[in-house]
Amino acid sequence: MYQIGDKVVHPLHGAGVITEIVERTIDGVPATYYALKLALEDTHLFIPIDACDKLGIRPVCSRAQAQAFLQQLDDIARSENKGWNQRYRENMLHLRSGDLMEVAQVVKSLAARDRERGLSTGEKKMLLSARQILESELCFALECSPQEIAQVIDQHLGM
Repeated sequence: MYQIGDKVVHPLHGAGVITEIVERTIDGVPATYYALKLALEDTHLFIPIDACDKLGIRPVCSRAQAQAFLQQLDDIARSENKGWNQRYRENMLHLRSGDLMEVAQVVKSLAARDRERGLSTGEKKMLLSARQILESELCFALECSPQEIAQVIDQHLGM
């Protein structure tokens, strides 16, 4: 169980800080929720405590893990050219995994595709979301500003 002040990652929204633990009744069913203040947005998510494992909520990586991750960024392979639907499904699976390397692969593949051919509106939104997921966790782990992290990611991913 997490505590107020813990930094955690939601696979589809990025990193944030648990600001409170609240009891809410929705559709007549009482439940306890974490209030998660996202790092890069002025947004609060309410996450049912009982669903954290199912949703993939996890602690922010350590500074050492973040530094090791940055060293591996150059070696990330782009996904192969596929049809839009298949590419979108695969990218969503990578994002939902919550794994930083898989999220970075989505960023690298979509950014390269954007430079070469352009992206659909859905893929542009996915690229922005994937970058925010990476940047928010690395900001917490490395104690840097979002701008500094964005520059580091751009350098490592050849953007």
